[in-house]
Amino acid sequence: MILPITVVWDFNPVFFSIGSFDIRYYGLMWVLAILGGMLFFDQVCKREGLPQKVSESIFVYGTLATILGARLGHCFFYEPGYFLAHPWAIITDFRNGGMASHGAAVGLLIGLWLFSRKNKLPYIWSLDRIMLPVAIGGAIVRLGNLFNSEIVGAVTDVSWGFKFVRLYPNVPIDSIPVQHPTQLYEALCYLVIFGILCWLYYGRDLGRRRPGVMFGVGLIGIFLTRFFIEFIKLDQEAFEQGMLLNMGQLLSIPFILVGIYMIYRGMHRSPVDPDTVRVVRQQTVRQQGGSSKPRKHRRMK
Repeated sequence: MILPITVVWDFNPVFFSIGSFDIRYYGLMWVLAILGGMLFFDQVCKREGLPQKVSESIFVYGTLATILGARLGHCFFYEPGYFLAHPWAIITDFRNGGMASHGAAVGLLIGLWLFSRKNKLPYIWSLDRIMLPVAIGGAIVRLGNLFNSEIVGAVTDVSWGFKFVRLYPNVPIDSIPVQHPTQLYEALCYLVIFGILCWLYYGRDLGRRRPGVMFGVGLIGIFLTRFFIEFIKLDQEAFEQGMLLNMGQLLSIPFILVGIYMIYRGMHRSPVDPDTVRVVRQQTVRQQGGSSKPRKHRRMK
């Protein structure tokens, strides 16, 4: 007999307060995701012998674009009427939450295009490499959603379900329904995707020999996960009630299709020699004002 292990989740989302200003775990998870992503990207640049300025510039073109895109994505994908009528609330209501992963993806795509132009790197190179920090960062941010008791799943009878106490104030614990911890489902799936991407890049070296494949695998893994888990999530906005596919699923479909195309395109082109491409890329970047010598690195086998 399997005993139920229902979790009573009453986690305080506030890490600490300074007067009326709260520092929340959700914000800390975003910071951790950003710093972790920058660390992974820096290691990739070291491995491929690129100068320091390349990894340093990802903060401006990658991180800021992601945050801005995530905020605007929530405002215009999920609450366009309110924010079009109150555009200043995009900034002033920031502390009340509202970040969308699909908006973050669009913002990051734009930021990486600017990053690639700035550093004279192929756009597809940036797209492939960024999937490593994106996957691990997505898992960390979903933990932030769990700390906030938000983006929860439907009522369930599974033994590992959660009782989100803070969503039901003044309700006895025995009367609180058990719900799917969909934040954990997504976080675990993103960790698996991260592992697959690491294997492709470090183990098989497919990520360097087949441009576009890592980007495609990352897109399919992340957004197909999102598509299916949405079926057991509660609707995020009232307008989604009664929809065959909710907004999160509709926004995921284009990314999944692009991912399929990128894998097909990458696997049906002749493979490239990563070592030859690396030397040419180092020379190009140095000619554009980078370091006079590549950074020391050790290839992972």
